[in-house]
Amino acid sequence: MPQSLGTQQDVASRHSFGSPARTNDSARTGSEAASILAALELTPGFLCLLRGPGHGIAWANEEFCRLAEEQGITDRPIAGFAFADPRLIERLDQAYATGLPFSLQEFRVDLRPEAGTSPEERFVDFAGRPLLDRDGRVEGIVLQGTDVTERVQAALALKASSDRADMILDLLDDGFVAFDEEFHVLRLNPAALKSDGREEHEIVGKTHWDAWPTSKGSFLEDVYRKCLTEQVQVCVERRYLGFGQDRWLELRICPVPGGIVSFFRDVTQRKKAEEALRASEERARALIEAVPHQVWEAGQDGRAEWFNGRFYDFTEVSVDDLEKGAWKDLIHPDDQEATAEAWKQALEHGTVFSSEFRLRRASDRTYRWFLSTGVPIHDADGKVIRWIGTNTDIHDQNVAAQELEAMNARLEERVVERTRERDRMWRLSTDLMIVIDSQGLVAAANPAWKALLDWDEADLLGASFTALLHPDDAEKVGGSTGECTGHLRYDNRIRHRDGSFRWISWTIAPDEGSIHAIGRDVTAEREAAQALLQAEEVLRQSQKMEAVGQLTGGIAHDFNNLLTGIIGSLDLIRTRIAQNRGDRIERYIEAAMSSAKRAASLTHRLLAFSRRQPLDPKPVDANMLIAAMAELLRRTTRETIRVKERFAKGLWLTHCDANQLENAVLNLVINARDAMPDGGRVVIATANLTVADAAAAAEHGVAAGDYVLLSVADDGAGMSRDVIEKAFEPFFTTKPMGQGTGLGLSMVYGFVKQSGGHVRITSELGRGTTVTIYLPRYLGDEHPPSERPGAAGEGRTTAGATLLVVEDEPVVRALVVEMLQDMGYRVLDAADGAEGLRILQTTKQIDLLLTDVGLPGLNGRQLADAARENRADLKVLFMTGYVENNLLKEGFLGPGMEVIPKPLAFDALVDKIEAMIRRA
Repeated sequence: MPQSLGTQQDVASRHSFGSPARTNDSARTGSEAASILAALELTPGFLCLLRGPGHGIAWANEEFCRLAEEQGITDRPIAGFAFADPRLIERLDQAYATGLPFSLQEFRVDLRPEAGTSPEERFVDFAGRPLLDRDGRVEGIVLQGTDVTERVQAALALKASSDRADMILDLLDDGFVAFDEEFHVLRLNPAALKSDGREEHEIVGKTHWDAWPTSKGSFLEDVYRKCLTEQVQVCVERRYLGFGQDRWLELRICPVPGGIVSFFRDVTQRKKAEEALRASEERARALIEAVPHQVWEAGQDGRAEWFNGRFYDFTEVSVDDLEKGAWKDLIHPDDQEATAEAWKQALEHGTVFSSEFRLRRASDRTYRWFLSTGVPIHDADGKVIRWIGTNTDIHDQNVAAQELEAMNARLEERVVERTRERDRMWRLSTDLMIVIDSQGLVAAANPAWKALLDWDEADLLGASFTALLHPDDAEKVGGSTGECTGHLRYDNRIRHRDGSFRWISWTIAPDEGSIHAIGRDVTAEREAAQALLQAEEVLRQSQKMEAVGQLTGGIAHDFNNLLTGIIGSLDLIRTRIAQNRGDRIERYIEAAMSSAKRAASLTHRLLAFSRRQPLDPKPVDANMLIAAMAELLRRTTRETIRVKERFAKGLWLTHCDANQLENAVLNLVINARDAMPDGGRVVIATANLTVADAAAAAEHGVAAGDYVLLSVADDGAGMSRDVIEKAFEPFFTTKPMGQGTGLGLSMVYGFVKQSGGHVRITSELGRGTTVTIYLPRYLGDEHPPSERPGAAGEGRTTAGATLLVVEDEPVVRALVVEMLQDMGYRVLDAADGAEGLRILQTTKQIDLLLTDVGLPGLNGRQLADAARENRADLKVLFMTGYVENNLLKEGFLGPGMEVIPKPLAFDALVDKIEAMIRRA
């Protein structure tokens, strides 16, 4: 605060406002105060003394009165004037209450420059200082105002200028970064932030080297320091690899007061374009040098200006040498005039230049033919401005053309000679030759037609070729020759003049709308071939009868032995009964049953070979089946033979009869055992196999699809090729007499084929044998339902159920009915399908139908289908000793249907019936 105000404060502190002078001292003091106030009147700015809590104006200078826009404002509260807004009054109240000074910056007021003029906007800084009495209480406040309009306007103008600069920087496409003298980042414009990819707060305040670490110690740091120290502008291009980016930046670094600024723009695309242009130019240069031609360029006037390296390599002549007339030594003298004239015409008319001439090669001074071609280059107005051309070496082509011309002359002579030879062959050939036009008419025929078929050429010309054919061949030949597009071989019968026919083998070829054919008489060969076929058929029939004889002989031998055991045992039983001797009857019964069971087994083996045995196919896990047989297989072999299993992990299920598969494995292990009399090793292995294409199918001998493989391998004596070919034949065996029936492998073969699979034998003498069974993969439920546990052991709980037995053989029917009645079943019977159907169509209670498959008239399956029209849930059990082909088809056994083979085992039959009724 000015010193005058401090003086006023001292005066005010000692004298109350408005106190009259009562003494001479008082008068003197008042006079001094007046002098002070007069001095304060001269103080620049706005000044007033306020009194009391209402801030009444005790005194004000002229400037303050001008601010109030009135004179004589003493004793009026300051709040009553327009310039005193609530902010000023609030600060005055605070100062009066606290005794503390205050300031109010850039306070806006309206001030008239002169009386009667319009008010102007002005800015005033106010300062207030409380005046205290002798007791320290606030009596008033000195309020001083300073006009700071120029300062505020200057600041506003500076801010506006700065805002405009910021706006311009923000709108720039170029990036902008400002640094202080320590290279700290002060600010970045939006383009810089967008280019960098980071937020502003991640960069501002850091040094350049911290914000962009890759620039530390680089030439860019030297550039920045040079700009700051030398105060010079620097422009550089830099590849920027920071923060996962790869860009080229063009930087312009400028010194400014207090630091430097950097403007930059992304020139990556320009650099790529420049690099692409450079690479393109390099490729063009490389291409020009690589092409097997001499490339040249000439000016508007036709003077050569440039050649590629191939021209210099060939001629060893430079452009300067050509200017000096070297052309005359390069171009063959005989070609110079024509070449010069062609070049002159091209220059005069602006057309493409083309000329053939010989150029001399420098290395051996020989001439070679070249084709020179020049293309004019035009400007926008169509004026020729230069020429670009090539010289192509055509020497070899020209030489070849000359040789070709000479060869053509020689060929013409040969054609004449070959034509004479062809005519000679046409006349002398013993094969038929004929030309047939597009209408099927004979256009030419050689003399062999006369010699072979007694037809003159005059008889054939114009005749229809099909008229010469056997009626059975005419339609076939017409269609074949009409579609002939290449060489075709065909046999047909051609009519002789005497009406007989001869077999002719034709070779046919089309030729420009006609057909040429050569035919050879093969009548004798076809007759011989027919005779050979008849002989082969007789031989096959003979072999078939021999095989049948072998089969029936084996069957008769085995069955006679078995029948001897059965008949002999029955005779002894009858004799002992007549003698009233029953002590050994049980032994004879057992002997007869044993022979009968062996006969049944033999029958099953024969049916298995013929693939007609009744099967009970179910989902089977081959690994589990073989594992369950492990002990049996080891007991079957000798101690000197080691049996090893190799089970595939994740083995698929297969669909077959588990009992038959067990028999097959057992047979193969027994065969392996017998092949190793001195001991060895048997390996039983399983695997999955997918046969995906025809080649794989041919390799394995199966159709495409998924298979489960089961193999039995031994390291025994092995088998020869002849033995392998006969191994599956019934009764064929290599074992000594009495040690084998010859039906083991044939049974395996029949079972596997009946199950839709295949069997392969691989063997080598002295190395062992491997038999591999292919069984189709089961694609149904991975966990098929099993029969209820314990059903067979719970006793006959189905006694009293009603069964219908249909069997055309009276003895078998009577035995079955009697056995079932003995077990407590109610049994109805019928002799054929028709009688059985009549019973089924009644309302009688029938729990299960037991029927033979091969019934006369209505067979067993037809009977079951007819019965289920009225009895949808009827259980059906088929009996059969011989299975027709249709039973082998997948799906023959529908839901609730099962099959049991003959001869019937009584316990097995009752167990099967019990299980089926229980499931119902």
